[in-house]
Amino acid sequence: MTEHYYSQKPQTESKPQIWRFTLLGHSFIFETDSGVFSKSEVDFGSRVLIDTFTMPEIEGAIFDVGCGYGPIGLAIAKQYQDRTVYMMDINERAVQLAKKNAERNGIQNVRVFQSDGVSKVEEVPVAAVLTNPPIRAGKETIFKIYDGAYDVLCSGGELWIVIQKKQGAPSTLRYLEEKFRNVEVVEKKKGYWIIKAEK
Repeated sequence: MTEHYYSQKPQTESKPQIWRFTLLGHSFIFETDSGVFSKSEVDFGSRVLIDTFTMPEIEGAIFDVGCGYGPIGLAIAKQYQDRTVYMMDINERAVQLAKKNAERNGIQNVRVFQSDGVSKVEEVPVAAVLTNPPIRAGKETIFKIYDGAYDVLCSGGELWIVIQKKQGAPSTLRYLEEKFRNVEVVEKKKGYWIIKAEK
């Protein structure tokens, strides 16, 4: 398999860069690197997901699955400081960056760790799972993330996904409708769909 950001140990030479970006009205400083997803700016899909997400009314933690260097999880943690956000990624370089970026931005209500999907997460009540899934890793990997989200979510918890229509949004929708109680497309923007699935 060609290496991409879903690799556990990126072999590409490290070339760190630091830049500033505003999410939900908060200014962040992000350190990124080669071998992680969207290293030069917060990608458009993640931004639409961050802007569209609304916190479920039920109590519980938030999971950011496939967190990369951390823009989704850190933006949500900054906005909802009474919640704990668990951020996980298979890519060890991404995990180290996410930890650094949490520290750099003074965000303490996060837990960051290396995990393939939700496999290494302690059991906690989970209100929402957010993911910008690793399309290049293939449908089997992506559907495993959806299955894991279903397993960890509390009753009434929500899975929030950003996915491009041309990269499998319709098949994602069909798959989720077989598992979740209520599935809807809550936003469409420039070919990106934001899908919310309630357990």
